[in-house]
Amino acid sequence: MADYRYDVVIIGAGPAGEGAAINAAKHGKKVAVIEDKNLVGGNCTHLGTIPSKALRHAVKQIIQFNTNPMFRAVGEPRWFSFPQVLKSAEKVIGKQVKLRTEFYARNRINVYTGKARFADAHTVDVYQGNMTNTRLHAEQVIIATGSSPWRPKSIDFTHPRIYDSDTILHLEHTPRTIIIYGAGVIGCEYASIFSGLGVKVDLIHPGDRLLNFLDDEISDALSYHLRDKGALIRHNEQFDSVEANERFVTMTMASGKKVKADCFLWAAGRSGNTADLGLENIGLETNSRGQVEVDREYRTAVQNVYGIGDVVGWPALASAAYDQGRAAASVIASPTDFHYVDSVPTGIYTIPEISSLGKTERQLTEEKVPYEVGQAFFKNIARAQITGEGVGMLKLLFHRQTLEILGIHCFGDQAAEIVHIGQAIMNQKGEGNTLRYFVNNTFNYPTMAEAYRVAALNGLNRL
Repeated sequence: MADYRYDVVIIGAGPAGEGAAINAAKHGKKVAVIEDKNLVGGNCTHLGTIPSKALRHAVKQIIQFNTNPMFRAVGEPRWFSFPQVLKSAEKVIGKQVKLRTEFYARNRINVYTGKARFADAHTVDVYQGNMTNTRLHAEQVIIATGSSPWRPKSIDFTHPRIYDSDTILHLEHTPRTIIIYGAGVIGCEYASIFSGLGVKVDLIHPGDRLLNFLDDEISDALSYHLRDKGALIRHNEQFDSVEANERFVTMTMASGKKVKADCFLWAAGRSGNTADLGLENIGLETNSRGQVEVDREYRTAVQNVYGIGDVVGWPALASAAYDQGRAAASVIASPTDFHYVDSVPTGIYTIPEISSLGKTERQLTEEKVPYEVGQAFFKNIARAQITGEGVGMLKLLFHRQTLEILGIHCFGDQAAEIVHIGQAIMNQKGEGNTLRYFVNNTFNYPTMAEAYRVAALNGLNRL
């Protein structure tokens, strides 16, 4: 068996593994990455973030073409098949893989293809099938294996009408109706995508409101716009069973109700990819969702083994995973640069998109913080009127006395971009993070960023 020695071995080449590998290499460590796919990028690039957002962008263009009167001079509204739209998403995956492969080569990071399995805390074997002839020894090992859709055993995911959020990207026809069970971020994003393509969506949710971690007003707006596109949302319904034949799928709820559609998408939770890692060989246990527990330096219960990204649970976002990877590498290679990742904006790519950072109105009310609200509605913003993207709003929550920004909540076109301006101001020290910044600085006109000035003036007028 071939033995190789490294300072750091990283299991997984998604955003978390990439962030860790490059940061460790930049600080002079000898680094190896083990990836079970033939291409780098992880589930983020191949199955999750990138393809679903590229898919959403294509659907958004179709909606604009079909609803903008200007295009009627070009031709009638068009119908697009799901596989057609997926093809446009696949081009982006190729570009991302090329870019990320170059990162590893440029930083002299060795990438081993195969499944990783711990022999002991400092030794990881690389398997291809059931065989291994490669053994890697390392001072430090980082687990960055990501997550996969959680699959209940009672559901037959091999059936051609039953999908999860990975396999839905291989859907070969365009259904007329679809049942989506689970209205978390993934369920809501796919509900937007399918309803945007004219598919009748049944969105079934075990909770009493969509994305209840969001500000209530934003959650309500999302519900309204999904329903406006023809989605039927059923709250407080638990899954009981699903049956499929060659013509349709029937889902039965715990309440006894039944709903029928052309296909079924299971979008209820994800599990950490730890099943065959040999964690028992190093005395490391996972929770019921296959996730490993880490401290605030991303160390597991085994001192030289770290965990980052989806495999540790919250916040399970590609953006945070990359930063967690850099942070774990800093602990190993450059402790003075360490930064714990906790202030993470949400970016939810529904149509229209959502982004938020900081406290919600509900949290501030419960904490008895004297806050006020500043609002800017996109229908009144010149740039949104020009682009025809008038749906949505920017909401700033701020302290009544100090004017400190406490929360930013945005719903509408480019929300995930817009939120970063407020994020930069929230992170300033002293007087720099108050509402006055938006009033005392000139914004380009017309821009979407101008919504901050409008919202700030609206808020100050309430005092």
